[in-house]
Amino acid sequence: MLKVVSNDDVTIEEARVVNEELVDAFALLIPQLSSSSPPPGAEELQRLVDSPDSILLIARDPQQDNRIVGTMCLAFYLIPTGIKAWIEDVVVDSEARGRGVGDKLNRHALELAQARGAKGVDLTSRPSREAANRLYQRIGFDLRETNVYRYKF
Repeated sequence: MLKVVSNDDVTIEEARVVNEELVDAFALLIPQLSSSSPPPGAEELQRLVDSPDSILLIARDPQQDNRIVGTMCLAFYLIPTGIKAWIEDVVVDSEARGRGVGDKLNRHALELAQARGAKGVDLTSRPSREAANRLYQRIGFDLRETNVYRYKF
């Protein structure tokens, strides 16, 4: 793991090594995010951490033996008008919610996106995720009036 940002409560790291701890953390966290998507295995996580177009952030809790208690993916893509960034799959363990873990993950992602020259950072959040939506607005994300479409294969 590299590029550590820390405070008294939580440490944010960029995942660089896929090991049993990381695979186990995703096995715990992804079901808390989605009941329709299985957790990624070691190969999928390795492709993700090796990708130059994404950064996998993890949050560790020193009060819980540095256990991984949250994660998010920051993805970048180039378009004709510049670099854009997108935050995906933000999840904080239910036992660690309300302690600022999501805030720290998001703020670190915004710093990384700005440093890479992104024009902005987008994300989506289901309306039912009320606490997450309040967090995004508190951090400074603007609610956009847009239609989001999905084509499924």
